[in-house]
Amino acid sequence: MQPIKSTRHDPAPSRIAYRIQRLWLTPVFRSVLRAGIPAAIVLGSGGWYLSDETRVENLRLSLTEMRSSVEQRPEFMVNLMRIENVSDEVAEDIREITAIDFPISSFDLDLKEMRTSIQELDAVDRADLVVRAGGVLEVEVIERVPAIIWRGRDTLELLDEGGHRVSALERRTARADLPLIAGERAHAAVPEAMAIFAVLKPVGERVRGLLRVGERRWDVVLDRNQRIMLPETDPVRAVERVLALNEINELLSRDLVAIDLRNQQRPIIRLTPEAVDALNAIKTVEDGDDA
Repeated sequence: MQPIKSTRHDPAPSRIAYRIQRLWLTPVFRSVLRAGIPAAIVLGSGGWYLSDETRVENLRLSLTEMRSSVEQRPEFMVNLMRIENVSDEVAEDIREITAIDFPISSFDLDLKEMRTSIQELDAVDRADLVVRAGGVLEVEVIERVPAIIWRGRDTLELLDEGGHRVSALERRTARADLPLIAGERAHAAVPEAMAIFAVLKPVGERVRGLLRVGERRWDVVLDRNQRIMLPETDPVRAVERVLALNEINELLSRDLVAIDLRNQQRPIIRLTPEAVDALNAIKTVEDGDDA
């Protein structure tokens, strides 16, 4: 009986298996196999599905209905607007420019655009908008505070302390508590005017206002047709000098028309015609006595 010969198994992989193993050890191949092929299948399926216009339109309608059902839920609806810290006139202006038709979904409110529109109102310094629980659109506004009146060519306007327009003014007497400035582009120098008015407080009852001259300097207009003509630079200091002289010599109580301080090295006092006549008469008498 012939003995059966046993065949030994060769542990070495076949050539094809070897190449497959080497290929699997390549990072790019593994990435393509694990992610690229599934992604290609998904994209291909999506492209095939979206290639049909009817399916695309149905999908669009479904998404629109889904979004609408979420946006129109009661918890997302805004039913009223509450405006804080403003006068009735400003509140009415805000409601007019926003023109919201309540109830409305909070998703349909562009709060950023509304805030920009509200802050374009002259009387509004800053505005903040937020939708509160309970469907309330809360508008918190900081109004500009009128600090001075500017008399232009044909109008009276209220300005804040920075020179920004607040509103028109029909009559000066309606805000007699505020100081008055006049002249071309006087509103551009409101901070300087406010500083001058602050120094003029000791004689405030005599001050009628400030006149901007040549868009570069101020005249202080007093009662009795008197003026203090201030220099272009450091007008506040010039006013302080005049008030110091007035406190010592009662300068502003005398018969003078103007105190010209445009050249601070050579101040000039202009007398009234009556004062000039009286001075000439005194000189005539003195000259006669000397003769």
